[in-house]
Amino acid sequence: MVRRTLIALAASLLFLPVSVLAAGYGPAGCGLGSMVIGSKPGMEQVFAATTNGTSGSQTFGITSGTSNCGDHGLVNLSKEREVFAQENYTSLVKEMAQGKGESLSTLASLYQCPATTHGEFGALVQEKFDYLVANDQTTSAELLSKLDGQLMQHSKLANSCNIKLSALN
Repeated sequence: MVRRTLIALAASLLFLPVSVLAAGYGPAGCGLGSMVIGSKPGMEQVFAATTNGTSGSQTFGITSGTSNCGDHGLVNLSKEREVFAQENYTSLVKEMAQGKGESLSTLASLYQCPATTHGEFGALVQEKFDYLVANDQTTSAELLSKLDGQLMQHSKLANSCNIKLSALN
């Protein structure tokens, strides 16, 4: 029984490097190291693995689908936005009214909007604030649903941000 287990383990280790290389990153795996070093073979992969390990970016990247770890992580972006909006609702609403702020910038990042468009994101939510937050009873889920629609109608943000309707995910 022990011998079969060892053989199965050894066989699985033989196929691991093939699947890792097929994913588009080197033997060090995905994470910040793969973004900085790339898939260059050799000693560079040691630095990539060290960067991944010390920064914790590989674990986070696998979970969230970021850091060169694919776009289908364990935590769906739409779900991340929902949780973030719910947990930070009060400060987010204040910053939406102002058109700027740390929470609003984080929300734009959760929509994967490039940093160069965060100002435009803020201007949009400030302009549409009365629609997005219709009254004191507006929930974070309702806010995001309305925001998804507004982002899809905005020519620049619709093309540069990752807008997936919360209702569909």
